[in-house]
Amino acid sequence: MKKRYVCPRVCGVLLTLTVTLSACSNMVSVEQALGPSQAPAQPLTRAGQQQLDDVKATIYRQYRQWQGTGYAYGGIGKNGLDCSGLVYITYRDELGVSMPRTTAQQRFAGSPVRRDQLRAGDLVFFKTSYKSRHVGIYIEDKKFLHVSTSKGVMISRLDDYYWKDRFTQARRVIR
Repeated sequence: MKKRYVCPRVCGVLLTLTVTLSACSNMVSVEQALGPSQAPAQPLTRAGQQQLDDVKATIYRQYRQWQGTGYAYGGIGKNGLDCSGLVYITYRDELGVSMPRTTAQQRFAGSPVRRDQLRAGDLVFFKTSYKSRHVGIYIEDKKFLHVSTSKGVMISRLDDYYWKDRFTQARRVIR
């Protein structure tokens, strides 16, 4: 009778699952980072509004370019990418801004911003399970670009039942 070694297979599956679910690492909530208050947002100048419109257009263009691309942990190509990979390549290739590669590092980029003061290009962070974290790029009107593990590159809403209670912080990288 042939012996089967189940433990290596089970351990391999569990290790892969653990790594995948922890793809987007720990973060601090915006309330913890900011404390109870923050100065009100400054109004945009005409040049600032034009820059904001350009960033929005860039994010929508990035969505059209990557729409249909599936999720792949650690990926940054057309064969698949993860949430922080999309942020990384969008900032690097489309916005000309150097960005860390992982969510664990991206959570410290820029400066904290309140949810009610989000602007195009701000990073939005979520806690999707006990260990898993997620990041996306805010566009406008409560919409953000991200990579779903099940649907790939997509646009979702911050007020969607799934995302609204999982939001943890936002960061402004582009001034």
